[in-house]
Amino acid sequence: MTTTIAVAGKGGTGKTTVASMIVRYLVEKQAGSILAIDADPSSNLHYVLGLELEETIGDIREDMLDQVQASSVTAGAMPGGMSKQDYLDYQIRMALVEGTSVDLLAMGRPEGPGCYCAANQMMRVIMDRMGDSYDYVVMDNEAGMEHISRRTTRDVDHLVLVTDTSQRGVIAAQRIVEMIPGLDVNIDKLYLVVNRVIGDHLAPPLAAAVAKIGVELTGTIPNDLVMSEFEFSGRPLIELPRDSPVVQAVFRIADKMLSNGQA
Repeated sequence: MTTTIAVAGKGGTGKTTVASMIVRYLVEKQAGSILAIDADPSSNLHYVLGLELEETIGDIREDMLDQVQASSVTAGAMPGGMSKQDYLDYQIRMALVEGTSVDLLAMGRPEGPGCYCAANQMMRVIMDRMGDSYDYVVMDNEAGMEHISRRTTRDVDHLVLVTDTSQRGVIAAQRIVEMIPGLDVNIDKLYLVVNRVIGDHLAPPLAAAVAKIGVELTGTIPNDLVMSEFEFSGRPLIELPRDSPVVQAVFRIADKMLSNGQA
């Protein structure tokens, strides 16, 4: 049984950091095989995980569209006589970044006007099938949760909403909560995390705004100067010291999420 964990929030709130630390938590707990999916068009998850990314699903989609539109391609056939389904399967597996403890698949650019929708649907089927071979799927989403809303992935067991201490971050989290009932996907459990907190408690105005989101606060992550040094030097955040306040805070949050013995 695959456990799917999705992380969402406004860009810049630290959701990619949270996603990477959840991956690290699962690795250190030896929870099982892990597939990380970077569903944010900016594709930054590979940086924080210390992995090299050469191709995204968006790149494959563009190539597929070019192949289909080329006059030399006959209906239902791709290079080498492969079917479209087999070609997509092969290309997506080639785009999979295989790490020591975690594999990564990046979505890349969002679908645009005139997209080859049949190919995108086949990609979703392939990714769902790939996910079945992993114990955990950790998905870093953009704020609009475009890929979840279009059922790019399976139902979500744990959805982690990340906001920072800014008003825009809190508003984005609120909008995601309001969006959830209209999504064509089942979300089992919902969590709220506030990132870059200074001090031991949320300031009263921030605490009041967070309370209005309507989701119980699962935990907070402190502002960490060491993490800022890692970001500016280009070091993968996955290498943060084990005693880093960020690492410890996300591990506590992950413990609450997965306290049923899965990890």
